Amino acid sequence: MPRVNRSEIIATDEVQVFHLVNRCVRRTFLCGNDPQTGRDYSHRKLWIRRRLEQLAAIFGMDILGYGVMSNHLHVVVRTRPDLVRKWTDQQVALRWWTLFPQRKNADGSAAKPTKQELNAILKDQSALKERRLRLSDISWFMRCLAEPVARRGNREDDVTGRFWEGRFKAHPVLDEPALAACMAYVDLNPIRAGIAKTPESSEFTSICDRIHDQRKAAQKRSKQAAAIQTEHGERAGWLAPVPLQPTHKTSRQKPTVRRAGNKGCLPMSLEQYKRLLEWTGKQLRKLQTDEIPSEAAAILERLQINPESWLPMVQRFRKHFRFAAGLPQSQQRFREERKRRRIASGVS
Repeated sequence: MPRVNRSEIIATDEVQVFHLVNRCVRRTFLCGNDPQTGRDYSHRKLWIRRRLEQLAAIFGMDILGYGVMSNHLHVVVRTRPDLVRKWTDQQVALRWWTLFPQRKNADGSAAKPTKQELNAILKDQSALKERRLRLSDISWFMRCLAEPVARRGNREDDVTGRFWEGRFKAHPVLDEPALAACMAYVDLNPIRAGIAKTPESSEFTSICDRIHDQRKAAQKRSKQAAAIQTEHGERAGWLAPVPLQPTHKTSRQKPTVRRAGNKGCLPMSLEQYKRLLEWTGKQLRKLQTDEIPSEAAAILERLQINPESWLPMVQRFRKHFRFAAGLPQSQQRFREERKRRRIASGVS
């Protein structure tokens, strides 16, 4: 199958959702227990998670979900050029400096730039305009995620060469039903692989981080404090919140520097999403279908998803939606838009 021109599927001026996948070179277990060498590289999963958290605070991009496996990683992102357009030139310059600092602290983090250093970025308006675009671009996001991990891994192994496959996969996600299936697919990766039994035990996934903060929120005395802890907690505060409509508006009004914005992603609460995952995970492990709970059935009905098709969608998400993920009408609109972009770019 020929490669897809990214310009046909990416609209730099529109909010879009993508499922991004990157694999270790030759699918080796460079982030887990490598059967070829007998070495355990599992600590590198933490490198990736920390780098994702750093990038969430810099890029104009909402990270909706992630999963770090032993030989590949998944990230679900929503580009936010609408937010990036509102940033001042000084904000763009500071974010770019943080991403590519000319000076670093002893711990390797970006040093605070001087006024002269920021002015050096600001004075080149042409370059600044391009950098503004790059801060909501998935290719630059994945480059800034993959390259530091690869360099650190090669230094640790005292080797050179590729760490990741040459090109990450970008899978457009077109509507809420497909997004729900995509997020579940990513969060349930360890369960499908047989290395975890429950969402809360699925380490290095977005759902594990969310549940950690949710449990801490249960210890809060007020519902408002619990909502803020759930959506701005230590572990998952850099991820986009799950519910589109928060239970307490104060949790969305709270300023944050850990992520691009406070916009949610699914028409359900975190508790509802967690219960849907729990039931789905049990079915995937047993490879048989128990009766779907009424609450989960109601969620799928709201998403226009037939309960019988939900499990195949989650279990084989990338094969179920081979190119763009969405309902038939969403895919038709996407094909028409892709055709328009091909014509506009002069490709027959």
